[in-house]
Amino acid sequence: SKAQEQANGRRRRSRRVKHHAPEVYAEVEALLAQEQWSPEQIASQLPERIGVRLSHMTIYRHVRRDQRLGGRMFRHLRQGGKRRRKRTYVPEKRGKLANKPMIDSRPEAIEHRQEIGHWEGDTVMGSAGERCCLLTVVERAAGFAKIVRLPHRTVRAVNRAMIELIRSSGLPFKTITWDNGTEFHGYRQIEEATGVQCFFAYPHHPWERGSNENFNGLIRQYFKKRKSLASKRQSDCDEVAAKLNSRPRKRYGFKTPIERMQQLSGVLHLEC
Repeated sequence: SKAQEQANGRRRRSRRVKHHAPEVYAEVEALLAQEQWSPEQIASQLPERIGVRLSHMTIYRHVRRDQRLGGRMFRHLRQGGKRRRKRTYVPEKRGKLANKPMIDSRPEAIEHRQEIGHWEGDTVMGSAGERCCLLTVVERAAGFAKIVRLPHRTVRAVNRAMIELIRSSGLPFKTITWDNGTEFHGYRQIEEATGVQCFFAYPHHPWERGSNENFNGLIRQYFKKRKSLASKRQSDCDEVAAKLNSRPRKRYGFKTPIERMQQLSGVLHLEC
């Protein structure tokens, strides 16, 4: 019947694979391997970069096809084929600070991520027992982030780095919401030196600093868990921050954090 013929035609067309030129996949592979972009980020930018439209699912299929043929491109995907381990509860062993300003005393307007200048912060460790660490701060409305290498995980190191960053970066700082680590217990010195107001998330509530937690997961592509940070320099941190700040983000309509920060703050020249 005519209806059956039309159905068969649709079925044949649906099986056709659209083959793209090798240079298209070369661009995909370069963005995946060198820039560590996700398939969604690559798909959003290909029309502007090389004038070709490619869905993120096509990119995923290309990566998996390469894997089946023995390729290693899949290792550049965010999870790289790793299994997720179940989170276990770890009691808080670090000291407590009485009367610190908690997140629920923060102005409600900050929750909406419309106003620039509200940051989240934490430290990231390398191998066990190592003194040095990374200080990461992420702006909530733009997703723009800074990474500072600290010689040790102490109040003094955090305060010195943050006061210098706030004073010299030219970035808008109004509030910072910190993790509960003791290295942030000298927050009053930051407030007095800069006028930036500090708050604290509740213990074991990582979602209260969701932007920062997500960013700390992203930098593990470059600074591996349980691997020493001793050989890393500030220039390495700046390079990683620049890469992540230059990635298009789905939540911002595939604008990059740099573009978003420029749009919201009016600061045109940003140093990562």
